[in-house]
Amino acid sequence: MRKENMAMLCDFYEFTMSNGYFKNGFYRRTVYFDVFFRKVPDNGGFAIAAGLEQVIEYIKELHFDEEDIAYLRSKGIFDEGFLAYLRDFKFSGDIYAVPEGTPVFPNEPVMTVKAPAIEAQIIETFVLLTLNHQTLIATKANRIVRAAQGRAVLEFGSRRAQGASGAIMGARAAYIGGCKGTACTITDELYGVPAGGTMAHSWVQMFDSEYDAFKTYCELYPDNPTLLVDTYNTLKSGIPNAIKVFKEVLLPMGKTKCAIRLDSGDISYLSKKARKMLDDAGLTECKITASNALDEKLIRDLMMQGAQVDTFGVGERLITSSSSPVFGGVYKLVAVENASGDIEPKIKVSENTAKITNPHFKKLYRYYDRESGKALADELCVYDEVVDDSGEHTIFDPNATWKTKTLTDFTAKELLVKVFENGECVYDCPTIEEIAQYCRDQLDLLWDEVKRFENPHDYYVDLSAKLYEIKNILLNVHGI
Repeated sequence: MRKENMAMLCDFYEFTMSNGYFKNGFYRRTVYFDVFFRKVPDNGGFAIAAGLEQVIEYIKELHFDEEDIAYLRSKGIFDEGFLAYLRDFKFSGDIYAVPEGTPVFPNEPVMTVKAPAIEAQIIETFVLLTLNHQTLIATKANRIVRAAQGRAVLEFGSRRAQGASGAIMGARAAYIGGCKGTACTITDELYGVPAGGTMAHSWVQMFDSEYDAFKTYCELYPDNPTLLVDTYNTLKSGIPNAIKVFKEVLLPMGKTKCAIRLDSGDISYLSKKARKMLDDAGLTECKITASNALDEKLIRDLMMQGAQVDTFGVGERLITSSSSPVFGGVYKLVAVENASGDIEPKIKVSENTAKITNPHFKKLYRYYDRESGKALADELCVYDEVVDDSGEHTIFDPNATWKTKTLTDFTAKELLVKVFENGECVYDCPTIEEIAQYCRDQLDLLWDEVKRFENPHDYYVDLSAKLYEIKNILLNVHGI
C-alpha cells in the first residue's frame, strides 16, 4: 500500500464541485470561507483554538501525485482539463487564523480562507477535521485542568484514542489546554510535549513479591520514581511496601522525591489514608498521583472532598472528550469576488436561525478593559473597518438591536493574523510551550463568570453596525 497523501483526505463532493468550477470557469473566482462553531462542548463558556500548526504543514505539502490523478480518472466523471489542473496544483491563497491557544466563542471565525474556488474547496475537509479535533481536546483538557485547581494533570489516553492520529494530536492539544505532560512518547518526540510514565500492574505481577517489584524499579530509576500501589491491597501491602522501599533505596542515596499512584478504589478515601501513612513515615515530599476514568466532574468532587492528590492522570474521558465528543466547527462561504474585484457578501439562510451565517470578509476584534485587563467583548467587523480605541465605541447585540454596550476605557486587538499570503506561509509557528503559555495568559484575561462549568456567563460576540446592516439587507433579499 502506498504512502497516504493527505490531499486525498477530502470529501468526494469537493472534487465533483471543483470539477464543475473548472468546467464553468468559476475556479478563477476568489472566494472567502469562514471556519467557526455554533456551540461550546459540555455547554462551556468558551473553546480553545488548536490545530493551526498541522493545517500549515498540510497546506505546505498540498499536491496531487500521479497515482491520485489515476484514481480520479478511474471514476470516469472528471474532465481531463481538471485532472491536468490538479497535476500542477498548489495553494495560492491567503489564510487568516486566531493563534493556537486563543479562547474563542461561538459564531466568530477562527480561520478565514481567501483563495480561488477550487483551492478553498479542496482544503475544507482537512482544515475542519484538524481544527475540530484539536480544539475539542484542548477545550476538554482545560476544563479538567481548571477542575484540578492547580494540581498537575497528565494526559494518559493513547490506548483509548480513536486511532493513532487521535492519540498523537490529542496529546498535543491537551498540552495546549493545560496538561503538564503525556504518556504518548511519539508526541514528545515530534512536538516536545513532555512524556513520562510509571509502571503497569504487569510489572508488579512479574516479580515474586510486590516488594521486589518496587525495590527493583527504584534501583533502576531512583530519580523521582512513582510506584503503583493497588495491584494487590493498597493499604495493607501497596503503600507499606512503597514506604519500605523508599526508605531502603532512596533515602540512603539522599533522594527524597518520589510518588505513589492510585488507580482503583475510592480515591478520596485512599489518598487521605495514604497521605497520613506517608507523612507518619517521614516521607512528606512523596506525592500522590491518581488515575482511573477521571474527568472534570470527578476531579471537582474529589477536590471538594479534600482528596490528597497532587497529580491527576486522565485518559479516555480526555482524549475522546467522551461527555461531548464532537466539535461542530463548520466551513461556510461568506463572500465572492466579482469580475471587477469587488467583494460581494454571501449568506446562508435557514429556518433554524442558529444556522444563518454572518456574511462578508471580516475582522475579529477583542476589547479589553484598560484597568483590569479583562476581555469585555468580541466584535465582528467588515474587513475595511478600523476601530479607534482612543474614545468611545458602541457595540450591540445582533439578536436584540435595542441592547447596546458603550465601551470607553478600553483597548482593541485584532485576533485574526495572516498565516498564508499568496500561497506562502508568512507565520512563524510558536513552540508548543509558547502556545501553552499564551493560552494560560489569555485565559487569565477572561472573567471567572465566563469560566464557570455550570451556566457560564454569555460572552458578548457582536456585529458592527455596518456588518449588521449588510446581513439584514441579504436576509431581506432572500425573503427572511
